[in-house]
Amino acid sequence: MYIVGTAGHVDHGKSTLIEAITGTHPDRLQEERDREMSIVLGFDHFQLPDGKEVSVVDVPGHRDFIENMLSGIGSIDACLLVIAADEGVMPQTREHLNILHLLEVEKGVIALTKADLVDDPEWLGLVELEIQELLKDTALKDAPLVRVSAKEKTGLDELLNKLSEVLADQPPHLDLGRPRLSVDRVFLMSGFGSIVTGTLLDGSLQVGDEITLLPGDKSGRIRGLQNHSQEVKEIGPGNRVAVNISGIEYKDIQRGDVVTHKGDYQSTRRLDVRFQYLNNLEKPITHNMEAKLFLGADETTARIRLLGMETLKPGENAWLQLEVEDPVVAVRGDRYILRRPSPSETLGGGVVVDPHPVSRHKRFDEGMLDRLDTLSGGDTRDLLIQEISRAGVLVWSDLMDTVGLDEKTVRETLDALVGEGLVLVLGKPGSKKEVITTSSNWNKLKTDLAKKIEEYHQTWPLRAGMPLEELKSQSGEKENAFRQLVETQVNENNLVQDGPVISLVDFSIQFSSEQKSLIKELLELFSKNPALPPSVADSRAQVGEEVFNALLITNELVQLSPDVVFKTDTYQHMVQDLEKLITAGGPITVAQARDHFGSSRKYMLAFLEKLDAEGITVREEDVRRLK
Repeated sequence: MYIVGTAGHVDHGKSTLIEAITGTHPDRLQEERDREMSIVLGFDHFQLPDGKEVSVVDVPGHRDFIENMLSGIGSIDACLLVIAADEGVMPQTREHLNILHLLEVEKGVIALTKADLVDDPEWLGLVELEIQELLKDTALKDAPLVRVSAKEKTGLDELLNKLSEVLADQPPHLDLGRPRLSVDRVFLMSGFGSIVTGTLLDGSLQVGDEITLLPGDKSGRIRGLQNHSQEVKEIGPGNRVAVNISGIEYKDIQRGDVVTHKGDYQSTRRLDVRFQYLNNLEKPITHNMEAKLFLGADETTARIRLLGMETLKPGENAWLQLEVEDPVVAVRGDRYILRRPSPSETLGGGVVVDPHPVSRHKRFDEGMLDRLDTLSGGDTRDLLIQEISRAGVLVWSDLMDTVGLDEKTVRETLDALVGEGLVLVLGKPGSKKEVITTSSNWNKLKTDLAKKIEEYHQTWPLRAGMPLEELKSQSGEKENAFRQLVETQVNENNLVQDGPVISLVDFSIQFSSEQKSLIKELLELFSKNPALPPSVADSRAQVGEEVFNALLITNELVQLSPDVVFKTDTYQHMVQDLEKLITAGGPITVAQARDHFGSSRKYMLAFLEKLDAEGITVREEDVRRLK
C-alpha cells in the first residue's frame, strides 16, 4: 500500500477533493465540520485505476494547525499539492511546499482545484505559470498538473491516472526487521482499551507481539491490528495501521511515542543533523537558539548548537547538534523540520546523520566535522569503519541504528572488512548480540583488561581475583560486549574465571614473610587439638581478615559455619574416618561423633551439617547415615 499526503493552503479544497475520490469526508471532529477546516490529520483510502491501494493522509492547511500537518507528511510516498484555481498560490502553499522539499518528497501531482469557478482561460494559464515558477527549484518541478472540480466531478480520472504514473516506480518500503510506528493518534475504545494509529516504518507487527513504547520503555502486547478498518493478523512497512495495545494505559501514551519491539531502538536526547536554512527568511540562526523539532509524529523543543560557524544565514546549510527537551527516537536518514516558536514559522530542516552522539561536541573540532562529512557521504566501507572505531565496541543493533542502511549492505560490507582483518565480529552470527569492533581496538581492549586485573592483583594480592562486576564497571563496556570480551579471553586461556571473580592465568596468592610467620603460629594452634581448633573469630584475630580469607581461598582452611573452621587436611581425614565408622557400626548421632573425635557438640553439629550439604550423609531424625 502507498501513502499519499495532501498539502496546500486553507480552504483550497483538500478535504473536499478527498471526499470526491473516496466518498468519505476525512474531517473527524465536529469542530472541523463546523469551521470547514481540517484541524487534525484525516485518514482514508482508495484504489487507483491500475489496482494500487492508496492510504491518504489529509493534513491541515491553516497556519494555526501546520504542526499537525507535519506529523502526517513525514512518511508519505507522494503528495497531492492542492491549489485553488480562483486564488492561486497562497502563503501556506509556499510553506507546505518548503516542508515537502525539506522532507525530500520527490513524487507528487498538482491538483488545480475549483476549476469550475474560473471561466477565464487566461487566468487559469497565469495561475499555472505561477505554479511552474514556484516549483522550478524544488523536487516537484516535474510534477504533472491536473485541473479538477470536486463539485462537478471533473478531472478526477485524469488525476488518479497521473497519481498511478507517479507511483509506478516507487521502490518497496525498507524492511530491516525492526518495526517502528510513530503514534500520530491515540484514543480509548470501550471494550478494547488503548488504540494508537500511525504509519509503520520498517519491519512487521503481528497480533500477540510483545512491544515496547518509547521513550519510557513501557511494555505491552498487541491485542489487535487494523488497516483501514480491516482486521489483520500481521502488517508490514509502509502501511497505515491501528494497533490495539494491552498492558499500557491510554493516559500513558502520547502522540509522537514510538511502538517497536524491545531492544530494536533506543531514545536519545541529542542528534547530529545536516540542516538547510530556508532562503526566504530574514534573521540568522544563532548558537543555542531554541526551536520546535518535528520528527515523525513527535514534537519537542530543541536547542540548536551550531557546529563550525558562529551564525547561520538564510539559504545556508550547516551541521547542527540538537539537544532535545524530551527524548526522541530516530535513526540515521530520518528527515526532520525545525520551526521558530514565536513568531511561528518554518526555519528549515534536513536529515539525521547520527542519532546517538556520544557527547556534546566541541563546536569547531575539525575531526568531528570530518566525521560528520563521512557519515553523510554514503561510502559504506568508510562509514562502518568510522562508526565502529568511534564506538570502540558495539552490538549489531547499535550499528544498524547509527548507519541507517539495509541489513544486506551492512552485512556484506562487514564481512569484507572481517576478511581484510580490519574488523572482528564476535558471538553468534545473525544475532542482535553480535559484538563488533576493530582488530586494533580488540588488541587494546585485551591489554587494558589484563592491566586492570593485574593492578587489582597488586592492590589485593591475597584475593582470588577481581570481581567481574567491578571489572565491567571499570571497562565502561556494555553488557554484551563485556561478556563477549571476557568469554573470549577465558577460552584463549589468557584469563581464569572462577564464579564471580576473574584472574590472570599465572596468578597465585603469595604471602609475605611476616604473614607466613603468623600463619605458621595459627596452624600450630590447629594441630594441637585438630577436632577442637580455634574459632573463626580467633583465627581472624590471629592473622587478620585478609590473610584468613586467603587461607580459605588456597584451601589451607575450610570454613564449616560462621564460627567453625578446620584445617583442610584434618577435615578430609575426619570425613574418611566417619565414613568407616558408619559403615562398620551403622548410623551415628551427634553425641557419638563428638565422643569419637574428642570434640564438642558445636563443632560436630557444624561438621555433620557440612557433610549433609555435600551429600555425604543424610539426617534421619537424630542420626546420620551415609547417602
